[in-house]
Amino acid sequence: MVTRPAHQAGRLEALVRGAGGNPILFPVIEIVATGNLPSLIALIDRLDEFDFAIFVSPNAVSMAMNLIKARGPLPPRLRFAVTGASSVRELGCYGIASVIAPATRFDSEALLELPALQDVGGKRVVIFRGDGGRELLGDTLIARGAAIEYAECYRRVKPQLDAAPLLNAWASNAVHAIIVTSSEGLHNLFDLVGEPGQAWLKKTPLFVPHTRIAKTARALGLAAVVETAQGDEGLVQGLTLWFAGR
Repeated sequence: MVTRPAHQAGRLEALVRGAGGNPILFPVIEIVATGNLPSLIALIDRLDEFDFAIFVSPNAVSMAMNLIKARGPLPPRLRFAVTGASSVRELGCYGIASVIAPATRFDSEALLELPALQDVGGKRVVIFRGDGGRELLGDTLIARGAAIEYAECYRRVKPQLDAAPLLNAWASNAVHAIIVTSSEGLHNLFDLVGEPGQAWLKKTPLFVPHTRIAKTARALGLAAVVETAQGDEGLVQGLTLWFAGR
């Protein structure tokens, strides 16, 4: 079972299929436009005031860059930073090749360890993200002397899904593993499948790319939690190794 948002699941779906698996798509998060578009556009119109633009996810890149490109040319001194390889690829689709990004671990902690973000005293930084989210990135940069503004460019919502086909697949022994890539997505999955599905969920191996998600899973009572390397390739490699041992 692949639980990524529908528009982001294609690459992971293809990798699972290429490794011999049968991907079942059950998107537990839907990405929708920000509820405050005028505020976002007003900030984008001041983009030349900033030294760094940080995007916390591929969704932040796609939702923001479409608007940024429509408003005019990019400020020449603006430096771009992201937390992971998928966001690097997404920025590449907009012609941005020079990107500050961690090479292995794909999270805020890894980005903050990079030399480019150490000496940021007096720098102005805009962080493009969804509604809410972790404050670690902004708080750490503020502690280092940067001036931070947040640009919320999308919202994450729990989709309305019919779980009956999934429950039938579970009952037919057709679901052998679940991939979840965020704690919020895991909570949504827990709610969407209801009490009958939660019993299946607790028995099915869950593959996650980060310790935070693994902790959330164990707190919800899931027994078989497998933490993999990060990225789509890391997830599929984790699946392959786990099943090869059985």
